[in-house]
Amino acid sequence: MASESLHPASAPSRRTVVAAVGATGLALTLNACGSDDGGSSSSSASSGSAGSAGSSGAVLGKTADIPEGGGKIFKDQGVVVTQPTAGEFKAFSSKCTHQGCAVSGIANGVITCPCHKSEFSVTDGSVKKGPATQALPAEKITVSGDSITLA
Repeated sequence: MASESLHPASAPSRRTVVAAVGATGLALTLNACGSDDGGSSSSSASSGSAGSAGSSGAVLGKTADIPEGGGKIFKDQGVVVTQPTAGEFKAFSSKCTHQGCAVSGIANGVITCPCHKSEFSVTDGSVKKGPATQALPAEKITVSGDSITLA
């Protein structure tokens, strides 16, 4: 006969369970903070760079909808289209490069993030005011007649 002990395996300590639950909650929270339903990157009509925020070929709007020196946010496509000077149209991701919040305003030549008040240039997406340290990525658009299309 074996002389093994019949002690049951010990259950995890309360401290271990609390730490595991806390780590799981933290991971879920951090993942949620970085997500954005609208998409992520952008490109301009003049730059062939970067990623696809929305669906390619989607008609965004009319050139008349984009004010000179300002712009318009296309939330569903995750894109901001600007008109820095008359007839020049640019597009950028609507996701702030600081923590991924969706930008919400365009005024006085800047695109503003509501979360921490970062500001980006309507001309090239560069950072005008932090805490963001990286420019909004450019998004590729096509302007044909009075129609603006996500390329």
